[in-house]
Amino acid sequence: MPPTINPYAPPKAQVEDIVPFAGEADAIRREHIQREAAIRSIGTLYYLGGGGLLLAAVAFLVGVAGKPLAGGLPVAVLSVICLAVGLGLIFLARAIRNLRPWARIVAIVLAILGLLRPPAGTLINIYILYLLFSEKGRRIFESDYPEIVAATPDVKSRTSIVVWVFLGILVLVLVAVAVPLVFHKLR
Repeated sequence: MPPTINPYAPPKAQVEDIVPFAGEADAIRREHIQREAAIRSIGTLYYLGGGGLLLAAVAFLVGVAGKPLAGGLPVAVLSVICLAVGLGLIFLARAIRNLRPWARIVAIVLAILGLLRPPAGTLINIYILYLLFSEKGRRIFESDYPEIVAATPDVKSRTSIVVWVFLGILVLVLVAVAVPLVFHKLR
């Protein structure tokens, strides 16, 4: 008679603990993850700006098509300009979020131009320039950094609940201000 096997018995073979790989890529990513998240948020800002300009282009065409503006510029021309700049910002936003090296240079140029929009535009663009010119910011846009990101998918940035609450309040305030303005213009 064959011996009975107990399926609930502990294994008799030596089982070693699995230790996750903590190589150089992991150390670099963990050191730069907060700056990487901040730089990717610049891309999100450009997505929002581009989307806003696309909405403005559609609103110009729908709302007052064929009528010249106060400066004599036809609305269709202004709509095309908004459309082109909006699409360009969306293209740049994707490149920044994918950490393309050329996107850093374009974002620096736009941030320098954005310094001329006081007070909020100046403050935001000073912070963007700080992020892009810092040592960690330059490192994130180097050509090997996307390989480091691909090699360390488990390293994630964590956003504080305070930031999410602040962001939610900011969005609600912006919607509360924008909706009456839009409906007032449509009357």
